[in-house]
Amino acid sequence: MPKPITPDLVYELSGIAQPTLSPDGRELVFVQSSVDRAQMESRSQLMRMRLPDGTPEPFTGGESDARPRFSPDGGWVAFLRPDSDGTKQLWLIPTDGGEAQRQTTLPGGVSEFAWAPDSERLALVSDVDPDRPPEDHDPQKGPRTRVVRRLKYRFDTLGWRGDAHRHLFITELNDDVPRQLTDGDWDDTAPVWSPDGESIAFLSARREDREATFYNEAYVIPAEGGEAVCWSKGLLSASNLTWAPDGDRLLVVGSADPEMMAGFQGSLYALSPDAEPTRLTDPSIKPEAGFPPIMPPPAMRWREDGRVRFLATRRGETFLFELEAASGELRTLTDGGMMAPDLAFDAEGERAVVQGVPYASAGDLYLIGEDSDEMWRLTAANDNYFDERPTATVEKFERERAGMTIESRLLFPPDFDESRPYPLVVDIHGGPHGVFGDTFNSIQQVLATHGYLVLCVNPRGSSTYGDDFVKAVLRDWGGEDYQDILDAVEAVCQRPYVDETKLGLHGYSYGGFMSSWIVGHDQRFGAAVVGAPCTDLPSFYGTADIGVPFGEVQWGGTRMDNFQEYVERSPLTYVENVETPVLLLHGEADHRCPIEQSEQYFTALKRLGKTVEFVRFPDCSHLFLRVGHPKLRAEYLERTLDWFERHIGEAESEAD
Repeated sequence: MPKPITPDLVYELSGIAQPTLSPDGRELVFVQSSVDRAQMESRSQLMRMRLPDGTPEPFTGGESDARPRFSPDGGWVAFLRPDSDGTKQLWLIPTDGGEAQRQTTLPGGVSEFAWAPDSERLALVSDVDPDRPPEDHDPQKGPRTRVVRRLKYRFDTLGWRGDAHRHLFITELNDDVPRQLTDGDWDDTAPVWSPDGESIAFLSARREDREATFYNEAYVIPAEGGEAVCWSKGLLSASNLTWAPDGDRLLVVGSADPEMMAGFQGSLYALSPDAEPTRLTDPSIKPEAGFPPIMPPPAMRWREDGRVRFLATRRGETFLFELEAASGELRTLTDGGMMAPDLAFDAEGERAVVQGVPYASAGDLYLIGEDSDEMWRLTAANDNYFDERPTATVEKFERERAGMTIESRLLFPPDFDESRPYPLVVDIHGGPHGVFGDTFNSIQQVLATHGYLVLCVNPRGSSTYGDDFVKAVLRDWGGEDYQDILDAVEAVCQRPYVDETKLGLHGYSYGGFMSSWIVGHDQRFGAAVVGAPCTDLPSFYGTADIGVPFGEVQWGGTRMDNFQEYVERSPLTYVENVETPVLLLHGEADHRCPIEQSEQYFTALKRLGKTVEFVRFPDCSHLFLRVGHPKLRAEYLERTLDWFERHIGEAESEAD
């Protein structure tokens, strides 16, 4: 009998991510991360290997090295490493041997950087805070008040922002005093140098309504300083920039729809300073735009021959696409079967390395050759683990409901026996514009390998199924999306191996909203794990870091103008109907879905005598399941598994 995947996977699996290729495509540098269980700390270092068949070897000896990038001449690798205060700075290491050396000592650190074509300069993004305390400040002797003057005064995972903003700087090799390039009451991010090294494209939100919207623009500024010119007029949202080879145009993942951010469901657009944006891809694919500030977008490459290569996801599977910029012809270069969050190219855009995460692996790097639909796996850091602990098998199925095709994935235990009854847990993704794809998911794999069937529905609102599908959830949370999920549940429950008396729910973020909504409207579930939910829309509007720009689009106007609708769409309103035992799991430093959302829900359930537990995770942001303390990430999984075992039990053994 195979061993199950346990919550200890947090400690036992290595992360393989953030690839960068040398200009000639012969060397690969990437980040390998793991958890030091003795010290209970996450570690990451740069690894180096020759392609195509070299062996990965340590390249740096740091404990938190990240975001490597080869210089265009191949002589250096730049990367981020925290200083003694924990502030990330830019470091350089020569590729022909030698020690890493720190390049910056910026008070606001470095969050992003980009090499100039001459390999002598780099553009940086650093925090500029007019209210930064002096270095010798003692908070015990001189506690400081915090003054709020704008809506976006805090941000999940970043914490307090106040009047701080991110801006562009230029640094030259062997010069530790960077020159500030931009300033203003907005954030400037994602710098990309023009091919001639004379200009820098970047993203910024400079509109007058920037406080109340997610809108942003693509700008170009001379590298020596001067006026920034907007190139994305006609678009309302932009992400993931790259230049045309001749420098006369930009390629951007963008959106012209006021209800849809580029990161939710964008398209590729070509930009120039004197023309309207030209849309190059249709809504059938979702070009990858990353998840800033935690996950920068993957590379795109506009080649000399006019072909554009980029990652995009369609129906929960990521592909490497190639677009003929002149004709608009699109073709896929790779098969799907995985999600792929990152990509690196050589100088010519011929050889690529992709970070792929299929069902059966926590993530590896794959080499893609010129004009090839083949992918060669380069890393195998976790093979021994999965040899002993095979992952779940997966079935995908579709159902037609209310005019849309709803796709679901059903995970089976590795030793599945259709003659036995199994409990079923329904997992619900965040967003609402997230998606369940063909990829390894820790929560789902822990549950499935412990004997649960796990149903993962992509209801309307999920991304990668087209614009209309994504927008169908707007102003209808808990409506047709709720019915999509229950329809899939009812269909699966018709199968003879599903034990309808043992049904569970899990959801995080919007999934937490939906799981708390479901138990207030349906009593068939025997247990619910509700992670970081949004349970009360009126208070969410005023307490979340995205309450205004996100809430007004999702729920149809301001809280003041639409209060009754906010109340009617809140799970808290239906708390008296709850009969399901509820476990609330929430980070105390969550600014995205503030913990008061769980506090209100817990208080109401407890006062009504319902079965409920509330677990608070100290110092944890909304994204702590990705970047939080390893012990607390493991504990989230442990408590989830334990709640279902207590309240709906495990699968019956053959002896039973």
